[in-house]
Amino acid sequence: MIEEIIVYGAIAGAIYALLALGFTLIYGVAGVTNLAHGALFMVGAYIFGAFGPLGVLQLDPRLGLIIALVFVAVIGAMLYRIVIHPIVESELAILVVTVSAAIIFQQLMLITFGPSFLPVPNFATGSTSILGVKVTYSRLIAFLVSIALFVGLWIFISKTKIGSAMRAVSQDREVAMLMGVNTTRLYMLTMGISAMLAGAAGIFDASSSTGVASAYMWLHPLALSFSIVILGGLGSIKGTIFGGFIIGYAETIVSVTLPEAGILVPTVPFVLMVLILVVRPKGLFGKRIELEE
Repeated sequence: MIEEIIVYGAIAGAIYALLALGFTLIYGVAGVTNLAHGALFMVGAYIFGAFGPLGVLQLDPRLGLIIALVFVAVIGAMLYRIVIHPIVESELAILVVTVSAAIIFQQLMLITFGPSFLPVPNFATGSTSILGVKVTYSRLIAFLVSIALFVGLWIFISKTKIGSAMRAVSQDREVAMLMGVNTTRLYMLTMGISAMLAGAAGIFDASSSTGVASAYMWLHPLALSFSIVILGGLGSIKGTIFGGFIIGYAETIVSVTLPEAGILVPTVPFVLMVLILVVRPKGLFGKRIELEE
């Protein structure tokens, strides 16, 4: 039982952290609360399903993953430029238009693919044993690629000029603009990266867990993103990663120790969020923005 919690909790935590990382990144850099984030999670799963071995093009899963991530990143960047940029100074307007965009994405998926579930292929067949626990190769790949994306994002933010610009804008937008930073392009890039992370989480979740994509699968990931980001500390990348793994392990503990009470699992993130906020209102890492070097 303990081994199952360790292994499955790590896999769930990595995917959850990846999902929430995109949400906190666009908030930390641009101050945008993107309620379409869960919809980008859904769109990623749909595009991968459509391009993969079970879809129209029947591509290799690795190629399908790359194409899907590029598509979702472009969709995210365009969503910022066309929909969010004109109203970027109004937090209420952003909330309204992004949740509207999420519903539009939902309906587009229903129109394009129909109301039935879309099959999403595994990255690989077969399984291996870790700590005596059977783990499918698809889940293992999802975990390893998620970790690789964490490391890649950290290197990008801390070691590149664009990452330095992101940190500068997150700390003081006006000063960064005076230094020549094009905030519109930077926000588009950040939104594209945020969307790519959400899409990757959607692909890994659908491929390694449910095996299907649904037009309504965006609601729970959006709520999950909120709970993880608030748990870890609004705008904190480090807190988001910790929060994702905390919730991943908490859900796994409940599902493994109380298998007959599976209906309780979706409530775990919100119970934890409330408890943490009662004890520490600013979350675990308590800063609005924390793009660390």
